[in-house]
Amino acid sequence: MKIPIATTALIAGFLPAAAFAQTAFTWQQIKDKFEAANPTLKAAQLSIDENRAAEITAYLRPNPSLTGTIDQINPFATILSPGNQSVYRPLTNTLPFGSLSYLHERQHKRELRLESAKKTTDVANSTYLDQDRSLTFTLRNAFVQTLQAKAVLQNAKENLDYWDRELNVNRTRFRAGDMAQVDLGRLELQRVQFESDYETATVNLRTAKIQLLTLLNDRTPIEQFDVTGPYDFSEQLMGLEEFRTIALAARPDLKAAVQNIELAKVNHQLAAANGSTDPTFGMDFARNPPIPVYMGFSVSIPLRIFDRNQGEKARTQIDIGRNERLRDQAQAQVFSDVDSAYVTLVSALNLLRTYKTKYLALAADNRNRIAFSYQNGGASLLDYLDAEKAYRDTRLTNLNLIGSYLIAAAQMNMAVGREVL
Repeated sequence: MKIPIATTALIAGFLPAAAFAQTAFTWQQIKDKFEAANPTLKAAQLSIDENRAAEITAYLRPNPSLTGTIDQINPFATILSPGNQSVYRPLTNTLPFGSLSYLHERQHKRELRLESAKKTTDVANSTYLDQDRSLTFTLRNAFVQTLQAKAVLQNAKENLDYWDRELNVNRTRFRAGDMAQVDLGRLELQRVQFESDYETATVNLRTAKIQLLTLLNDRTPIEQFDVTGPYDFSEQLMGLEEFRTIALAARPDLKAAVQNIELAKVNHQLAAANGSTDPTFGMDFARNPPIPVYMGFSVSIPLRIFDRNQGEKARTQIDIGRNERLRDQAQAQVFSDVDSAYVTLVSALNLLRTYKTKYLALAADNRNRIAFSYQNGGASLLDYLDAEKAYRDTRLTNLNLIGSYLIAAAQMNMAVGREVL
């Protein structure tokens, strides 16, 4: 059954505009969606909750022990009743016994266990922030690549439109007898390169959007998804020492390394406390004829002659030194990351400044002059095609350099631990 075109148009008119509209997200919106929906980050957040639950277990008191005993049960015991009848009485001579005991932990073991659990949670939180830092860098790269693909696609479209206008002018010249058939044919063939650039840019844009949607765990159709943001560079750049200072204060992996030292020190204190003696206090009640009921108290103290937790004390002491070395390594890695990102940024900026002040204008001016000369017989077709290629390559290189700068800026943000560019 065929639906008339008019009916189809009428139905489409009643559909919401959102069904066909393309939503463009800014970087902050993309980041918020990522933090709310990325399964890797959500799983890492649950590990923090697990450590908080472990804090409850760490601070629990030992449970008291209750013991009940009934001794001297005679399964064959009988007694004579007043009527000289034999009555079964197996519990006549039983001795009931009950006791209650409790282990008393000394040397603040509970408090140290709780402190160790809390510091473990702090390390887990810093580890989560470090994972978020790395994943945000991956997300920022995908965002920049999408912006870059959009800019390259727009450039390819502008080049194709420009060449179509040039072809129209030269077709007019050919019809007027001012151009040879072979020259027009070479210009027509040159359009294939512009079409190829346009199609390649289209595919690259769709691929970049797919990668970004995958990170967002989003199933939005590509046609309804877009990003927006400035695709340009800033010539303002802080000094290297400023970036280093920010990184030392903000890097979560360095913070986790420092927290691991504190955790190791607490664990050493706990190991020393676990080497102390914990007494068990007890109280019991019983019956022992002719005493109808009695009670007693007891204290049980283990003699720690051989096992004083020497191994754990030594291991935790060594672990403090190991974590101090890891802290030094993490600090060195921070400086290395910041320095590498800074060098990349400076290099990209130096090239971009040159392109902005010189090469872009020079390429455009050269193309326009040679195009004018060619149309007036002052330049050859080969010169004209070379000038067009040089202009196209210069524009594309500039766009790619901006993309490299934005990725280097994202690398610097990751290196310092927060967004500074």
